[in-house]
Amino acid sequence: MSTRTQAPQAFPAQDRRMLWSDPPDEPPEELRQVQAMLRRMGIVLAVAAVVLMVMLVGGA
Repeated sequence: MSTRTQAPQAFPAQDRRMLWSDPPDEPPEELRQVQAMLRRMGIVLAVAAVVLMVMLVGGA
C-alpha cells in the first residue's frame, strides 16, 4: 500500500500551457478603460465621504 495521497502529475507544468491559437487573457481595451474610471470614481467618493464627515462633525 502506498503512502502517497496524490497521483503524480501527468505532464510537467510547462506542457499545460494554452495553445498558440487561444486568445490572450487580457481584457479588451474598453473594459480596461471602464475599470480605470470606476477605480477613480471610488477614490473620489471615498474622499468626498471623508470631507462630508469632517464638515458634519466640525460644524456641530
